[in-house]
Amino acid sequence: MRKNTIILAVFLAVLVGCKPEKVTNNVAVTIDEKKKRKLVVYQVFTRLFGNTNTTNKPWGTIEENGVGKFNDFTDKALSEIKKLGVTHIWYTGVPHHDVIRDYTKYGISNDDPDVVKGRAGSPYAVKDYYNVNPDLAENVANRLQEFEALIKRSHENDLKVIIDIVPNHVARNYQSISNPEGTKDFGADDDTSKEYDVNNNFYYVSNTPFEVPDFLNGYQPLGGEKHPLSDGEFKENPAKWTGNGSRSPKPSFYDWYETVKVNYGISPEGKKDFDELPAGFENEGYQKHFAFWQDKTVPNSWVKFRDITLYWLEKGVDGFRYDMAEMVPVEFWSYLNSNIKMKNPDAFLLAEVYNPKQYRAYIKKGKMDYLYDKVQLYDTIKHVMQGHGLTENIPPIQEDLKDIEHHMLHFLENHDEQRIASPEFAGNALKGKPAMVVSATISTAPTMVYFGQEFGEDGSEDAGFGSPSRTSIFDYVGVPSLQRWVNNKQFDGGKSTKEELALRDFYKRLLNFTISSDALMGEYADIHQYNRENTLNYGDKILSFLRWSENEKLIVVSNFDAKDHHRFVLEIPSEIIKKWNLVDGKYQATDQLYQKESFTLNVQGGKGLITLKLKPLESFILKLQ
Repeated sequence: MRKNTIILAVFLAVLVGCKPEKVTNNVAVTIDEKKKRKLVVYQVFTRLFGNTNTTNKPWGTIEENGVGKFNDFTDKALSEIKKLGVTHIWYTGVPHHDVIRDYTKYGISNDDPDVVKGRAGSPYAVKDYYNVNPDLAENVANRLQEFEALIKRSHENDLKVIIDIVPNHVARNYQSISNPEGTKDFGADDDTSKEYDVNNNFYYVSNTPFEVPDFLNGYQPLGGEKHPLSDGEFKENPAKWTGNGSRSPKPSFYDWYETVKVNYGISPEGKKDFDELPAGFENEGYQKHFAFWQDKTVPNSWVKFRDITLYWLEKGVDGFRYDMAEMVPVEFWSYLNSNIKMKNPDAFLLAEVYNPKQYRAYIKKGKMDYLYDKVQLYDTIKHVMQGHGLTENIPPIQEDLKDIEHHMLHFLENHDEQRIASPEFAGNALKGKPAMVVSATISTAPTMVYFGQEFGEDGSEDAGFGSPSRTSIFDYVGVPSLQRWVNNKQFDGGKSTKEELALRDFYKRLLNFTISSDALMGEYADIHQYNRENTLNYGDKILSFLRWSENEKLIVVSNFDAKDHHRFVLEIPSEIIKKWNLVDGKYQATDQLYQKESFTLNVQGGKGLITLKLKPLESFILKLQ
């Protein structure tokens, strides 16, 4: 979900001022035996992937602009995604969310444009957690079965499946027609006469009806198109708090007015009406967390979301991406995630958390596997790519996160962020190449790629509600560079440009190397600051570091300069040479991305020297032979 995360300007200012040590060695990371390889997540916006319609009319309907289906993810498509170097596929926008389309013949109520963003609707305004978006099915009546078949196909192509769960809020008009027997809707048993009750699913504005916000900046639902429900009204009495916490019965246009906030047992004054974890429990495993909650009475919303996640695990889903997890108390995550892990210890649990002060709480107490590394690594690399940040600001992040670095998922694009190739970000997809090498190899953390990123998609379409620079998640739209690769669902790149195919080849080489490398699950050392101080012509657009294991030693060097070549003699400090058990002599180092270039590492007097020449935006992953 799009947030104005002006989080941590102060933190970043402090980060820029950090002075790293000359050589920073992380202790070897202790990793489960089942996690000896890097993981790669491919995030795909499900309704856009297979859409071959190129019309892209602003506010266009399905008939005008088209829509992708579950069935578009054929074995061929999934096989090609797997070959890209992907281990997990995150199908974004699967749970049934509000859409402006008449499905009443299937028993689905119509959604009101006054409280829906876009025509296709936000995937983060979920209307029915026990079913899937009807837009994605060839046969709407069998939509759940079509998704189950996609889960099966994904597994057959050796891909783990992730879907979204949005615990902080639900659609303003949440109404499940698919509840399993004995399951009640959110709010069904709420005492709406109270602003708050521990077992109410929502918060209420007593005796006051909801009012549609005043639309600003010329906005009109559906772009001004006439619609029987687009009348400036939505019946809700009493009004509920809005998803981002607004308590006004008439939220602002900039509030998440299409959603309502879920109550997790925290009173309006901030009192927690549930048990808290004992001191030191952050050091306990999920089994003990699960046992802790067994004799506790927890708020009703906790139970509802536990049942939802277990339902999808039963369907074969392998994990979840949690939207805005830090807006929900960490104790709930302990409860939910320990329940999930008891059912599937290998479940992949990824959370959107933006406050570094809370990272360790959500990982250790909340039992999250992975968190977005947004406000530290992503934001810092973005500044470097844009030309107003220095590479020396990257190594301190690794030092700061070294105790949890395995848990920090890395990305350069996702549905909330601008496309690399957009003018608002870097204006050139090739500027993502050194950034991707650094992002994918600097730690043991998983890597995430957003669909179309591998082709240099620029997100420039004016789709309606969604704004250019981000591929819209609210509208029916096509993704041009992806459509050329999809090539009328042949998934062979038959209409792709040579530049698009070359970029995808780069991503394929890089990602496949990362998931096969021992060293990338081993140790790390920063040699950047050392070389800034000791090496001629080693500038602030270069970044270098080392990764190694018992079986593999890597030297990673990236040039973020889009204009100039850089030639210098990189120095490997004596303490590293000693750790690597190298004696004086010459060692061959071969680039692992393109396997075309070899270099000589000269070890003299206990120090290592290697002469490098990097073209603009070039990187080397050199493996010592």
